[in-house]
This record gives sequence, structure tokens and C-alpha cells, in this order.
Amino acid sequence: MTVQLYKRLLQYVKPYRMKLILAMICMVFFGLCQGGTAWLAQPAVDNVLLDKDVRLLFLIPAVIIALFLIRGVFDYGQSYLMSYVGQRIVADLREQLYNHLQYFSLSFFTKTPTGVLISRLTNDIALIQGAVSNAITTVIKESFTIIILTGVVFYQNWKLASIAFFVLPLAAIPIVKFGQKLRKFSIRGQIRMGSITSLLQETISGNRIVKAFTMEDYESRRFSAENDRFFKVVMKRQKIRALSSPVVEVLGGLGVAAIVLIGGYSVITGHSTPGSLSAFLVALGLLYKPIKSLTRINDVVQGGLAAGSRVFELLDQTPEIRDTDGAVPLTRISDCIKFEHMSFKYEHKKVLKDITIEVTVGEVLALVGMSGAGKTTLVNLIPRFYDVDEGHITIDGRDIRTFTIKSLREHIAIVTQQTILFNDTVRNNIAYGDITRSEEEIIEAAKAANAHGFIEKLPSGYDTVIGERGVRLSGGERQRISIARALLKDAPILILDEATSSLDSESELQVQIALERLMANRTVFLIAHRLSTIRNAHRILVIDDGRAVEEGTHDELMALNRIYKRLHDMQFRDDGETVLRKAKVRQIY
Repeated sequence: MTVQLYKRLLQYVKPYRMKLILAMICMVFFGLCQGGTAWLAQPAVDNVLLDKDVRLLFLIPAVIIALFLIRGVFDYGQSYLMSYVGQRIVADLREQLYNHLQYFSLSFFTKTPTGVLISRLTNDIALIQGAVSNAITTVIKESFTIIILTGVVFYQNWKLASIAFFVLPLAAIPIVKFGQKLRKFSIRGQIRMGSITSLLQETISGNRIVKAFTMEDYESRRFSAENDRFFKVVMKRQKIRALSSPVVEVLGGLGVAAIVLIGGYSVITGHSTPGSLSAFLVALGLLYKPIKSLTRINDVVQGGLAAGSRVFELLDQTPEIRDTDGAVPLTRISDCIKFEHMSFKYEHKKVLKDITIEVTVGEVLALVGMSGAGKTTLVNLIPRFYDVDEGHITIDGRDIRTFTIKSLREHIAIVTQQTILFNDTVRNNIAYGDITRSEEEIIEAAKAANAHGFIEKLPSGYDTVIGERGVRLSGGERQRISIARALLKDAPILILDEATSSLDSESELQVQIALERLMANRTVFLIAHRLSTIRNAHRILVIDDGRAVEEGTHDELMALNRIYKRLHDMQFRDDGETVLRKAKVRQIY
């Protein structure tokens, strides 16, 4: 599993293999310079110190300076090239993951906390960067250095070298054991970080509610508890990481002690020279750093592999909603939209049951029912935010699943109660979906949406940045920007989901006028809490507990004296009582 995972990560290196090859060449020369530095210890001791060779006294320092300069150049080259490869791989992976997420259905985002997804795109990707950049650099560079220095060591004294390298397999045992534990705690740490990110996203975006209910202390305690859980997991990982280095060093110390003892005895007995022992010890000393780096990089690798498994888990998920084989573009709608014995369930709960209805082109169909009856779910099936479980939805007699998703959604405009705007300019929010639209078209759409007047009064007009979710605008202003966006799209199918329910009377009037312009000559699915706004719909469909139970005009449904009339009477009685209460308040004051 580990090998397969790392192989998959290394697939992202392929487009940059030329830079990787150049980096490896730099690493080879870096290692050769390291080996040359160690090898110079023998003539420096034997020829300069013992034989007092003055010529070599001046030559060897010059060679050392040259070696260090050359080594520095190659070190810079490999460092820059490997950083480029590592950063590019991570950027590609982050982009691939983001693009992949765009095509998941709404149900995926409903089930997966936003903070978890953000954590995958940020924290997990950053950990992968360590595995594919720092780890690859360290492994390749230090491996070349170890190979070359090992050659020097064996050249100087193969018997002592054999003793030294007997210790290495012993050191590998704790490295493997520690690596398994590091991976486990790395995964736990990433899960905890996802929980922290989710909590941050919720409390920051919902800070108004937190303050309104004076829950600051509660949220602080909640964050503190989650943060403490993350801290404990991190410290368990750090404990293993801190333990691994001393264990390896103790084993290395045993080998060095044996080498000094045996090597020193060999020089005393005349079997080797002081210079050869010095060169051996210098090379062995230079081996310490790359070997230690390889043991330390194990933590980075394990963290990166744990993160990689989480990222690939997302990449391996197939979007539920996707184009079917042989899907064709939807070019025009000339006849009708039909729901034929259509049913839909969310997870295990059936929310729509055996609905059959036909909506002709240009007709306004209003959907009415209690909260949770299934109205919004029904209209969300038209653009294939979800797919039906039973039956069909057809356009001009053809199942909508046979059309490409892009072309289907290009024929649909949506205005909802929860207006989604972006932290961008007014202009770009109106033109969202087709940013190539001209200035004149954008202004014309804004005028039709009764938005041009207030837009001109903004600090920078159409170039004003409106903040996250349009926070710098009022509710009515946000809604009119949303309507302008739908007008500019000019789609033949329009979905209005409680588009005026959260507005005050003055804003509602402005928005209602804009909506009437938007609805003209379009096939409209209208969900409205206020029944007064749907009286002029061509037909009204009453949904109760996921079923279509009544259908007709306002007058026809009132004459039936069933659910619609009950909803109507309840609402207008409540509205009347509200008017009386307001009148009494005015009398008191």
C-alpha cells in the first residue's frame, strides 16, 4: 500500500522529469565534492604533516576552496530545481483536487463539512509537498553522498568499513517501527486539523449569531477542547520523532567506538597510516549528516503519505452527477417539461413520491406546501443538482440525463432566498457565468432589476467590491444583484425559490417588480411562502409530505376547500393579526 501510494505521488513528477534529471546530476557532483573533501584528509596528514611536503601544503587548501565553491554551485542548482519540481507537483495536485471537487453533487457537499475540504486543499497538500519535494530531495541527494562517501570509506579500509556498515541494518529496525507509528498519528492529526478548520469556518461565518446569543465563551471552550485534542496527537507524534534520533545515534556511537578502537590499534601496529585512518574517520563523519537526514525525513514522508491517502481518497471518488455516455447538448426548449412518476430519496428518506406533472413552455408553475414538503428538492432536480431515483424528468420528451450537464444548466437561471454573491465587484457578480458580457449589457440587466440606481451610489459604482457573500449590501440590494445576474443569463427556464421571503415591504416591492420583468416569456417554477405573490401563476401545485396532492389555479384550489385553502386562510389570518398588533403598538406610543 505504501509503495503504491508513493508511486502514485511520483506520477506527478513525470512532466518535470528533465528538471529532475538535471537536479540529480547536480546531486552527483555535490556528492563527488563531498567524497573529494574526505579523500584529501589522507595526503593532508601523511604528506603534509608527517612528510612535511610544502608544495602540497599550499596546493591542498586551494583544492579544498575549489571543491567547496563547486559544491556550493551544484548545491544551489539541485536545491532550486527540486524546489521547482516539488512546488509544481503540489500546485498541480491542488488544482486537480479543486477541479475535481467542482463536479461533485450537492449531496456530497451536504454530507462533507466545508472545513474538512479546506483542510484537504491546504493542510494535507502542504504535507504532501514535504513528501514529494523535501523528501525526494533529501533521499536522492543524501543517497548519492552516502554512496560516494561509502566508496571512500571502503577504499581506505574495507575491514573497518565492514564493521561500520554492520550497524546500519540494526539502525533500520527502529526506523521502520517508528515510521509505522508516525503514519498512524499523522492521519489522526490531519483528521483533528480538519475538525478545527470546520469549527473555524462555522464560527467565523456565523459570528453574528454567536454574538447575538452571547455564546463567545461556549465557542471558545469548544475550540479549546478541539485544539487540545490536536495538541495531544501532535505531541504523541513528536515523542516518537524525538525518540527515533537518539536511538539511531546510540547505535551509531557503538559503531564509531568499535572503529576508533580497532583503527587505532591498526595504526599503532603499523598495518595502516595515520592519514588513511584520518581520511576514513572524516568520510565516516561526513556520512553522519546524510544518514541522520534520511532518518529524520521519515517523519516527513509518513506525514505526506498519510495526507496523500486522504487526498487520493477524494480524487478516487466518482461524482454522482455526471454526463452519461452519448449525452448530447440541449439546444432549445420548444414544448414542455415533464415529471413522470418521479420519486427521490435523500440518503434513506424518501422526500418526493410518484410526482407526475407537465409544464408547458412559457407557463408559470407555483409550488406551495409546508416547510419540508419537498418543494426546493423538486426544483433542484431540474438542473440535476440531484438525480431522480425513480421515474423521469424530460424536456421535449427526452430524459434530461441524456443532455450534457453544461448545456442543461445553461438553459436554467436560479434566484433563491439565500442569495450567493462573491467577494468581487458588482460588475463581475452580475456577469457571473459569462464575464465577457459588455458594459452596456450589464447596465441594462441592472436597470431591469431595479439595481442601477443604488449601484451608481456605491463608492466605485460597478467596480465596488461587495465583500464576502455581499455583506456590504442590504438584503434587497443583494437580491436585485442576483436578479440582474439571472436577467443577463437570459435562460428560458427560471427557478425562483422564496426570492422575496426575507425582505421588508419596500425592498420586496422593488424586487417583485424586477422579478416580474425576469419572469416574462420564460418557463417559471415559483416557490413562495407568501401566497399573495403566486395568485397570478398559471397553475399552483400543492405538495404535502413529498406528494403532489392538489393542482389548479388559485380560484380552483380555494373552491376545493382543502390544503391550499387551509394554508391561505392560516396565512392571511396571521397577517391580519400582525396588522392589528402593529396598530395597537402605534396607539400605545
